[in-house]
Amino acid sequence: LLFMHKFRMSRNLFKRIADSILEHDYDGYFTQKRSASGALGLHPLQKMTAAMRMLTYGIAADGADEYIRSAEATNLESCKKFVIKVYEVFGERYLRSPNEEDIARLLAIGEERGFPGMLGSIDCMVSE
Repeated sequence: LLFMHKFRMSRNLFKRIADSILEHDYDGYFTQKRSASGALGLHPLQKMTAAMRMLTYGIAADGADEYIRSAEATNLESCKKFVIKVYEVFGERYLRSPNEEDIARLLAIGEERGFPGMLGSIDCMVSE
């Protein structure tokens, strides 16, 4: 319950997103590395957690550094790379415009719930 409150998603969903990003981490950004002095850098989950907190709560990059113990610049870079990776990994399936089949399915769900003809909800719409 605490995880759900902090990240607004289940632990399983977070793990699925994190694992998928690590599988597609071709540039190695989310791979833990050692500095020139031999000290371990941030763990991949620390970088993703900083990004998720920034996206979930809209906090500034310097606000995430207290929780994760990372620099503001690192948090910004982590957030940018995280968003790019989410789009690369999940974009084709989840971040595309609905096709005819999707529209029919969504309209049927709306009908079942007592909202015939409703495709979206006002609280889910983005104003232009």
